[in-house]
Amino acid sequence: MAQIQEYQEYLLDALEVVDFKLIRDKADINNDAMIFHPAMAHQIFGETETIFGYQDLHVRVLYTAGPLHIYLGVEYGSRVNEVSGGEMNADDVVATIAQSLPDGCYFINLEEFLKTLDKADKFQPFGEKIGEYTRPSDDGSERLFEIYQCDYKVQSFLKFFARLQTFILWFVDAASYIDTDDAQWCYFVCYEKYKNGDGQYQYATAGYTTVYEYYAYPQNKRPRISQMMILPPFQKLGLATQLVETIYKYYQSQKNVVDITVEDPSEDFQRLRNFVDARFCKELKSFSRAEIVNGFSKEMVREARETLKLNPRQVRKVYELLRLYYTNVSDDKEYRNYRLEVKKRLNAVYYKQLKDLKKMERHKMDTEMMRAQLPNMKQRMEQLQEEYAVVEKDYKSTIAKLNA
Repeated sequence: MAQIQEYQEYLLDALEVVDFKLIRDKADINNDAMIFHPAMAHQIFGETETIFGYQDLHVRVLYTAGPLHIYLGVEYGSRVNEVSGGEMNADDVVATIAQSLPDGCYFINLEEFLKTLDKADKFQPFGEKIGEYTRPSDDGSERLFEIYQCDYKVQSFLKFFARLQTFILWFVDAASYIDTDDAQWCYFVCYEKYKNGDGQYQYATAGYTTVYEYYAYPQNKRPRISQMMILPPFQKLGLATQLVETIYKYYQSQKNVVDITVEDPSEDFQRLRNFVDARFCKELKSFSRAEIVNGFSKEMVREARETLKLNPRQVRKVYELLRLYYTNVSDDKEYRNYRLEVKKRLNAVYYKQLKDLKKMERHKMDTEMMRAQLPNMKQRMEQLQEEYAVVEKDYKSTIAKLNA
């Protein structure tokens, strides 16, 4: 019986052989310059992110640029089924990918898929436009982007969104589809408005953000930004920043919003959030240089919460960032005072743990095991310096963007 080890040359890296394209017209089908590859594939093909059974394999995952109709297809030079005389079977790639797609949302016949492209010029964004901005293109012209807030009650939008969120399995780690039956979800989608070959305007989907609107007593809500996905061809254009700013402005205008939070932000998203929040806070009176140098204050929390809907923990981070922004790091005393203040905040949990242990010991409780799990003072000081270095590096990166 043949073993898979005998056919190692038929074991392929999915990240290299899966080709994505966003198709605007039929000429794009054969334009390999438009190909982009997934960032990950373990949520589709398992932890090894491999596909077995082919040589010269190309997995084609095509989306129409606006409505995002999907085509799945494979092209290959040879297959292990024939080479092994039927003893080994190649992975059914299309079926494997299809398991992760909503029912009935993809084509396996290219001609049928191309028929949807003929109607793509009629595609219009869903919902209400709440923002737009431009970006320069490589040829010197301007690219126009529009952001829409979408209504979950529109069934045609939910079908469109079901196709849109399929990207997260390939580009966002530990991602999962949201429950679109839950009325608390709010959707924000970014599109590029462009002219086609006939000079008519069309729309290409560029990215999206979902926000869950939690209830807050008595008749308020606390929006929490959940997922954000900018499609790879549109990355490095500032779309994520614009989406966040637009969402902020959308909710800041609503009196029943308590604050805006983020669900388990990645390091990249936290830096983006810090940048947006710092840019907004710089315009507030309590965050002026004259106030910042006096230290963190309740007035900062009040003004940032009432004006920008920021929660206290995020306000503190923005304060530290802007304090460094205004700090003369060449002044030893000024810079040292800044570092001590940030380290005091970073060390608060450790000192609380020590305080809790002492309290337990006063009540004659056994704390030996708990103390053994805590670092000693020397170890903690080394850890603290490492933690501070990470924080300052992130802040300086954001400050560089503020100064750009």
